[in-house]
Amino acid sequence: MATKRDYYEVLGVNRDADEESIKKAYRRLAMKHHPDRNAGDKGAEDKFKEAKEAYEMLSDADKRAAYDRFGHAGVDPSAGAGAAGMGGFGDAFGDIFGDIFGQGRGGRSSVYRGADLRYNLEVTLEQAARGTETKIRIPTQQNCTACSGSGAKPGTKPATCPTCKGHGQVRMQQGFFSIQQTCPKCHGTGKVISDPCGTCHGAGRVKHQKTLAVKIPSGVDEGDRIRLAGEGEAGVNGGPTGDLYVQIQVKPHAVFQREGDHLHCEMPVSFATIALGGDIAIPTLDGTATIKIPAETQSGKVFRLRGKGIKGVRSHTHGDLHCHVAVETPVNLTDRQKELMREFEAISLKDRERHNPRSKSWFDKVKEFFEP
Repeated sequence: MATKRDYYEVLGVNRDADEESIKKAYRRLAMKHHPDRNAGDKGAEDKFKEAKEAYEMLSDADKRAAYDRFGHAGVDPSAGAGAAGMGGFGDAFGDIFGDIFGQGRGGRSSVYRGADLRYNLEVTLEQAARGTETKIRIPTQQNCTACSGSGAKPGTKPATCPTCKGHGQVRMQQGFFSIQQTCPKCHGTGKVISDPCGTCHGAGRVKHQKTLAVKIPSGVDEGDRIRLAGEGEAGVNGGPTGDLYVQIQVKPHAVFQREGDHLHCEMPVSFATIALGGDIAIPTLDGTATIKIPAETQSGKVFRLRGKGIKGVRSHTHGDLHCHVAVETPVNLTDRQKELMREFEAISLKDRERHNPRSKSWFDKVKEFFEP
């Protein structure tokens, strides 16, 4: 009799390989050497059997421990030979596909976690900055109180599905492949209801509107989510309830624009104040503040008020308020105002280098550009 190869060598894994690595190695070899894909190839069939035997030994914790200690002598030869037969292929291969699709061997697909829900909540910038508490109404599915979620008429119980015997899954054999799928009669629940509940019509759940109090922490921003555990839809057949995620949307503000923890605002300043200097009162989220405008301030200047921004949810300090100077051009001038403006312009042009240094520099550059 030919000497058996080392099981780890057969699968091409290290002796300290974890269960997932062993499973992946076997799946690769099984797909490669399966007889259905290698019709008439005796060598491929032997390799398939060899890989299957190695997988069944190493995927079992007790058998693997015995094999690691005593080698092939530590495991029952008949278990290895029998396992290598083609009849057991569906069970082992089904385990792999079952794990992929969330239907583990022997497990039932009848218990499902309830769906998570999302609620878009619009808040003002002030509410987002300071925090608030509000109430929301959400449509959801909850367990039917009439039948306690069983789906059967009160006083009756669901019966075990005669097709799948309560497993929720049936197995179909095609050649060497054994495929496990959801039972078509009970749709994976493992039970059938002959006399459904008149309230939920056998679903076990009913639509419901519920009101929840939601506490919005200070500093939340656009796109932040608040999780309310267990406030989603009810599970199916005793499964856990889903969660509710409240998605924050911040309304546009008339004065401020938020950037992280900082706030920005445009500050219109008159021509006279820009030229001569002066004080300007500006709003903040905490009240009014005063900014001193130095004489001869240029348009686009940004003044920063430290700590007048927002303290974010994950921040330790407040952000800043950035005030952007925007020179306001006067409109609806009287004849006298126009006369004074022309007089002012004439005086300025006589000594442009002194009164309008940026303008003179720009015109000089333009002149150099056009002159050869």
